[in-house]
Amino acid sequence: MKNWIDNITENEDMVLSSRVRLARNIKGVPFPHKLESEEAKALAKNIEDIFYEVEKGKGVFKDIDLWKVDLNQGRNYIEKHLISPNLLASKDKSAFLLSEDETISLMINEEDHLRIQCISSGFDIREAYKIANSIDDNLEEKLDFAFDDNLGYITACPTNLGTGMRVSAMLHLPALTMKDEINDALKALTQLGMTLRGLYGEGSKAEGNIYQVSNQITLGMREEDILSNLEAVVSQLISQENRAREQFLGRYKNELEDKIYRSLGLLKSARILSSKEALDLLSNVRMGIEMAILKDIDKVKLNKLLVETQPATLQLRLGRDLSIKERDIERANLVREYFNNK
Repeated sequence: MKNWIDNITENEDMVLSSRVRLARNIKGVPFPHKLESEEAKALAKNIEDIFYEVEKGKGVFKDIDLWKVDLNQGRNYIEKHLISPNLLASKDKSAFLLSEDETISLMINEEDHLRIQCISSGFDIREAYKIANSIDDNLEEKLDFAFDDNLGYITACPTNLGTGMRVSAMLHLPALTMKDEINDALKALTQLGMTLRGLYGEGSKAEGNIYQVSNQITLGMREEDILSNLEAVVSQLISQENRAREQFLGRYKNELEDKIYRSLGLLKSARILSSKEALDLLSNVRMGIEMAILKDIDKVKLNKLLVETQPATLQLRLGRDLSIKERDIERANLVREYFNNK
């Protein structure tokens, strides 16, 4: 797998990243929200030790205890999509293991005891699944996961029962958003057991016209079916987005190009940028690159800015806490630096 921030894969077509997440719990151990802090920390240490034992020689990992981590650093992990907001919310007893290339993370004591996550650049859901499944199989040789012959893997939330698997893809859908067709797409996805969420998953907004499409149903379905369904849905969304872009280009070519070039100009010259405005402008430029209206702009640069313009990452980069106004000024400085230094 390749890190989604630092790489653009050949099969990337509006899809920024693909992710597979497996939820698992240890048989006979209360769910994390029922564990006292010291019990949870001991469980984290046990899982970490077993992981290093079974995955020995399969890459470099580090274990990160969130109770020892500065809040901005914790939020930075969220902004890079390495952990969930729920994991940080229980930072007094949660931890995670992270691969050196930041494509694999094992969250411990989130809603479930263990969540194995693999995230890859572009639309590479099969490779992400292959690696997540291999880690799961290796751990299951040493850990007794809670499992029922009828219900499958037992999870803290009933919606994860069965395979315990959530698969998702992060897509850039500006034309469907501009045409107000996203709600129609969401209704169609719901009927297929899928859902469309914002940039940071459940409860978040689709800032920068970036959405996460993922399965809602895990019970009564095979893992292969879940993967195939996601592939079909992503393919359909890409087709709808391309159709919408072609319509805009056919009817409003000048207006569309003006929007894209104005956005690029603002990114190169603005002195104050809010997080939302930066993401919206970056989305317009990304669309311009994807439609071959703009050339000689590296998409990796846009991926990096997608993360580095976020509040926690920005403050971490500068090594100090900032007021909202200070963040907006520093964000503009950072963006100008990226676009004016090729």
